Amino acid sequence: MPQNLFDTPLIGRDDELTRLAAVLDRARVREARAVLIAGDAGVGKTRVLAEAAGRASDRGMTVLTGHCVDLGDVGLPYLPFTEILGVLAADERFAGALAAHPVVGRLLGGGADDGARDAGGRLRLFEGMAGLLSAVTEVAPLLLVLEDLHWADQSSRDLLRFLLSRGVLQGSAGAPGHRLAVFASYRADDLHRRHPLRPLLAELVRLPAVERLELRPMADPEVARLVRALGEGPLPDTTVRRIVERAEGNAFYAEELLAATDTESGGVPSGLADVLLIRFEQLSDTAQQVLRTAAVAGRRVEHELLSDAVQLPQDELESALREAVGRQLLVPGEGNTYSFRHALAREAVYADLLPGERSRLHGAFARLLAGRGRPAESAAERAHHYRESHDLAEALTASLEAADHAARVGAPAEELRHLEAALDMWPAVEAGARPTGEGLDTVTLMLRASAAAAHAGEAHRAVSLTRAALAGSGRDTDAELAARVRYTLADNLMTIDHLSAAYAYSSEALALIPADPPSRTWVWAAATHVMAARQMGDNVTALRVARQALSVAERLQALDAQADLMISVAGLEEGGRRTPEARERFLEARELARRSGCTPVEMRALFNLAIGSFESGLLEESLPWLSEGLDRARRVGLLSSPYPLEMRYLHSLVLYTLGRWDECARAAAADTEVLPAAAGYVAGPSLYVALARGDLGAADRARALLDGPFDWMATLVASIVLTDAAALAGDPEAAVERVRGTVKALTDDAGARPEVAVRLVALALAAVADTAVRLRRSGDEAGTRRWTDTAAELMELARTRGAIGRDGSPQGPEGHAWLARAEAEWARATADPEAGAWERAVTGFGFGDAYEQARCRRRFAEALLADGRREEAAAQARAARETAVRLGATPLLQEVDALIRRGRLTEPAPLGDPGTAPTPLTAREQDVLRLLALGRSNRQIGEELFISGKTASVHVSNILAKLGAASRGEAVAVAHREGLIQAAS
Repeated sequence: MPQNLFDTPLIGRDDELTRLAAVLDRARVREARAVLIAGDAGVGKTRVLAEAAGRASDRGMTVLTGHCVDLGDVGLPYLPFTEILGVLAADERFAGALAAHPVVGRLLGGGADDGARDAGGRLRLFEGMAGLLSAVTEVAPLLLVLEDLHWADQSSRDLLRFLLSRGVLQGSAGAPGHRLAVFASYRADDLHRRHPLRPLLAELVRLPAVERLELRPMADPEVARLVRALGEGPLPDTTVRRIVERAEGNAFYAEELLAATDTESGGVPSGLADVLLIRFEQLSDTAQQVLRTAAVAGRRVEHELLSDAVQLPQDELESALREAVGRQLLVPGEGNTYSFRHALAREAVYADLLPGERSRLHGAFARLLAGRGRPAESAAERAHHYRESHDLAEALTASLEAADHAARVGAPAEELRHLEAALDMWPAVEAGARPTGEGLDTVTLMLRASAAAAHAGEAHRAVSLTRAALAGSGRDTDAELAARVRYTLADNLMTIDHLSAAYAYSSEALALIPADPPSRTWVWAAATHVMAARQMGDNVTALRVARQALSVAERLQALDAQADLMISVAGLEEGGRRTPEARERFLEARELARRSGCTPVEMRALFNLAIGSFESGLLEESLPWLSEGLDRARRVGLLSSPYPLEMRYLHSLVLYTLGRWDECARAAAADTEVLPAAAGYVAGPSLYVALARGDLGAADRARALLDGPFDWMATLVASIVLTDAAALAGDPEAAVERVRGTVKALTDDAGARPEVAVRLVALALAAVADTAVRLRRSGDEAGTRRWTDTAAELMELARTRGAIGRDGSPQGPEGHAWLARAEAEWARATADPEAGAWERAVTGFGFGDAYEQARCRRRFAEALLADGRREEAAAQARAARETAVRLGATPLLQEVDALIRRGRLTEPAPLGDPGTAPTPLTAREQDVLRLLALGRSNRQIGEELFISGKTASVHVSNILAKLGAASRGEAVAVAHREGLIQAAS
């Protein structure tokens, strides 16, 4: 089996390949083994065997492969073994072995001669084959691969039985074993109850030298990796996700679906459909009829429902089902149900139905479901069947019922799907046939659909639906409904950061209805306008309207609106959400929202409790609120709605900030499984962890967040990672460009720059300062001036955002800490690296950010060394090192260790490995020699080692004397020749 059959990497299957590799290793030391490899068609048996064969070849083994072929009733005896013998005959290494066993030569003509037909001749052939393989293994260790045993002829099965039970695997008593491994594959899904291979497999797996290995379907992440590896270019996440869902772990199906992405629109690719229908067409006519009916029901069908739909006598139905189960097309399940073994098989059978047949069966299922006693639970199924049977009036009614049921069970994505289906069908159904009642008009349905979209995390879809509702509103639209459309649109626009438009629509909503007489619609219009005004920076208007609306909500006893407005007022009053008084109001609002059954407002209260604690530097106190909020959102199906998404990010951010990095990574991995489309919210802080631990792929994963439509949170997260990655790589150009681009992208349409600008500036200034310091040391005045000017520009940006937050309130401890770090980096860039600036940064991050505090400690230690305060520098370096070790922050650890070594802040460790040349130089002279080799001047050496230029000159003179060199260049050459540079590096 050639190793280069496949040009894509093998994905997954690590455990299986480890087992096969162990068998190969045992075979090479004369412990012959066989492995029977089972798996469904397309699951990857051939790919795994190819990989195993390649590894066997790499170990010096000869690989011989025989294929069994489906020849129907015309079978060729010993076909796979004939193929193997043909390969052996072409290899001169084995000419002697073949000559010693002439009986097997009879197979090379394509079959056995008359002498092999009687029992004696057959036994001589089998023994000859065993003897030949034994002889071959004396020339070279052998891997024998037999593919597709489910198609093997009877003679081949008999020969395999002999070889594994009495031949080469067992050997003779007292004789050394053979250097042989046998890998044989077969399709598990082809083995119906009476398949002739089944008894042989049962017999073979009882042998001590034979084991069975089942290749199960690949995990979804592995299929996704395979699809991306096979794609010619980047693939949209939705395409990959759809292929993964349909392939169900089958590699071949995934490849076929990928190949058809440009030509197919959801059906089964024609080539794959042909493969899937082969087994179906081998069934009796009755069994085919039952499977066609089951395919219309869906992937899974209850026995009673199928029986009513197919209308066959019970004995005929049971016989047909037994046949379908025996052929492994249907699988019995719990609750007296049957399921198609693979969804694509069901799709292929369904696609093969005639249009009239399909419509008739859908109608039958719709009527059967309607006659049952569980109308709510079956509404979605009924809607589907009615729609496919072209009864749109009934489908519309059932879709609305399904939407109601989805809302009751907390499934906003499903509610949205059913509402959008209803809206699509609405104009096609005559007015008299449409359902009637309150809220059953297109504008109200669009508003409801927009709310479901928002709760499902589809913010842009929510905006589109609300805009459609606005377009559908006419002059005869009720004023309250018109106001609801506008304030809902305003609310949705704020979610995607379109603040000016949101403010305009919330203003229109308030103008459409009077404040007196009091009404819930006016209260919610006011509550929305409060949020819009606050986002636009008009806190005076926001607080005035909020207090007025809160008073009206209290009179109306509108608890949900009252809770929402209490949160707004608490956040707008002096001190904002960080004060104890504000947290008391948030707690009260949470209880009011809970009593009113308004979960979104309850989520808002819990988020404000958490973010208020975080912004106050009380990180541990924020975690219980986040846990409560996420648990509540999970139970009511609102994990994708705006506030729970914010809580997910904040939860991971708190874990990251506290240095609980492993928990942070685990939380992100779990969240990504649930919410792959919200990657910015769920993966963000875990990317910070990965980068800090030296994972170079973190930047690529962050860059991938920027693919597709603009996403505020994804842009923020990606920019933090990419700016820091550029700084760590010493690329100030990329870091500065990332800051500028991000601030521009995240500046809202009210002109407010994002709070994250302070953090980004501080990160970029690290690279700018490094470059300015290096250029200053080399005497490049123009280059130094360019980067100090850039530092001044960045520092101005940081100072404009460092004092106040986005909503106008003062920055909390985190913002002040990042501003302090930016000031310290700016001082370093402008040749004023005062230790006090770094001390303030270290103190600033003392609110709980372990990693950033450690990074600042490293710079603080450097500044202290420059001031000659060695003991204080050593203490800061030790503290930074302890944190880096605890967090697994390898890049920081390397930087701190380099500083400790250069500054001699601890006793120097013995240099060089055992066996290397001894050095006549002291540890400090070795440090100087390393910098000499880099072309540093005495002054530059002094700056890097925190000594004076004069002291550096003395060390250089000592090195020249000890090495007997007349110049610096000669000293470096001597050091290289004697291995001293390597020993000191």
